[in-house]
Amino acid sequence: MSDSVSDGIPSPARASVRGRREPVAGWPDARVYLDGTALSRYLDGSSCREQWLTWAQQREDTFVVTPLGMTELRSVARVHGHRARGLADDLEQRLDIVRFSDQTLRAATKVTAVLPPFLALHLGAALAHPDVTTVATYDARLARVAVLYGLDVVSPGWVGRWWEDDPTPW
Repeated sequence: MSDSVSDGIPSPARASVRGRREPVAGWPDARVYLDGTALSRYLDGSSCREQWLTWAQQREDTFVVTPLGMTELRSVARVHGHRARGLADDLEQRLDIVRFSDQTLRAATKVTAVLPPFLALHLGAALAHPDVTTVATYDARLARVAVLYGLDVVSPGWVGRWWEDDPTPW
């Protein structure tokens, strides 16, 4: 076993030569992990909603979410009304929801010194899924750490590498 992977959990060194994780053979396409900030872009009135919908339309079959992300979406949808709650229900039926595994929790515990618990769980889920190469988020802390682990970060509607200039403290 490579010394850059411990207990099946990728370390920052697991990134490929290009600095990105490569999908595992057997999956036709790389997967994209969505946190709650990305999922909320589906809702009417959300910042960058049109850019999100345009980007997501062609990629939705590659999306991976967790029950935590769906809970975050439902929390935001609750204040947006009945239509938003219906959209959350629809997304729950359409998207690939993965459960938290032991590998997710192990990966999450390795980043709790720099990420709050829920963000650590999001990153842990992305790292534990062998085919996730990209994280969709609008959270600067999650974006910064995901990049350190060799994941690409996308935030449709925002400028590339926006997290580098974001004032949110670590």
